[in-house]
Amino acid sequence: MISRLPLDEQLPALRTTLSHNPTLLTVLDRAATLALPGWYLTAGCLFQTIWNVTTGRPPEQGIKDYDLFYYDPADLSYEAEDHAIRTGRTLFAGLPAEVEIRNQARVHLWYEAKFGTPCPPHPSTEAAIDTFAATTCCLGIRLDPHDHWHVYAPHGLADIFNLVLRPNPVLAPREVYETKAERWQRQWPELRVLGWPETKPTGSPVAYARKR
Repeated sequence: MISRLPLDEQLPALRTTLSHNPTLLTVLDRAATLALPGWYLTAGCLFQTIWNVTTGRPPEQGIKDYDLFYYDPADLSYEAEDHAIRTGRTLFAGLPAEVEIRNQARVHLWYEAKFGTPCPPHPSTEAAIDTFAATTCCLGIRLDPHDHWHVYAPHGLADIFNLVLRPNPVLAPREVYETKAERWQRQWPELRVLGWPETKPTGSPVAYARKR
């Protein structure tokens, strides 16, 4: 099992597994040419590819979009982000799924209106990835020069390869996690979904935001 390999062996296994998805590889290659600051390909396109390959499904099955995060605190305007989105729309034209580009430096400007929970400004793309509703989702990859994969996985890879969905109650509300979990379990019945904890961890972004 990949989850039981030493960490230095898990990373090549991760790349081998994700390489079964040709759209993902194309997005990585093209995203690198955008040179967006602090960018990562992240979220569902990664862990859902792993779930598909692990369970013997077509690698791209059930993947709705490809999330491309970047971090530019120098310009928090909608217009600057929209320029990156429109540039990406041209670059990724013709792919079988949408590539969704978002500047994580400006998430705090719209998050509460959408999810009902205040969000402190993220200090980096990595910090934004840390706040996904499930630890299983907290994975980011970017292509560095010389075809090197830069992998960010703050909770490791074991849960992803073991098809365990574990809540991450630091920002996203409980209903966001449970709605996603229900939808994903319909698509991947093999998932083992862990319940939402009764209390939030101290020092979480939610607690911090409420104290301000």
